[in-house]
Amino acid sequence: MGKQKNKIESALFRKAMLGVKPLTCDKVPPTKPRLSPIPKQRQKDDALVCEEMLSDNYDPANVETGEELLFVRPGIQRSVLTKLRRGQFSIKAELDLHGMIVRVAQVEVANFLRDCQNRNVRCARIVHGKGYGSWQKQPVLKNQLNNWLRQRDDVLAFCSARQVDGGTGAVYVLIKRK
Repeated sequence: MGKQKNKIESALFRKAMLGVKPLTCDKVPPTKPRLSPIPKQRQKDDALVCEEMLSDNYDPANVETGEELLFVRPGIQRSVLTKLRRGQFSIKAELDLHGMIVRVAQVEVANFLRDCQNRNVRCARIVHGKGYGSWQKQPVLKNQLNNWLRQRDDVLAFCSARQVDGGTGAVYVLIKRK
């Protein structure tokens, strides 16, 4: 009885399919290829660099003439220096050296950095000026400060400030925690 039922069903199926054309392609179309990931953070970083370069605060002459101060101790991450250069650390103390002679300025810087470390100040700004007031019109205190800060173990890094904070007439100093 089962064979006869299959024959009847098969005949009914063939009758229902009269005039239907069979498909010539039995392959499944490929799915759409996945797009490669978009590096959004890198694009944001690149855009920020372009924006900073095109802003009024960017002066290529400062960098090309070697007026910018920059120092980082070995072992300090590059991202820390980048944040310092962008002024992203909160400045908790400031020292202004304008009008000081070298001997007085050296003592003031040493006392200031010691005081900052005792008060757990992480980032400070030292304004040294651009040297326009010196008799040679040269940045005497700036050059001395560059040497003094490099010699101190409690200074992790320093760099010239952003234009709004004094530009090449001031430095941000990253101080080691006590």
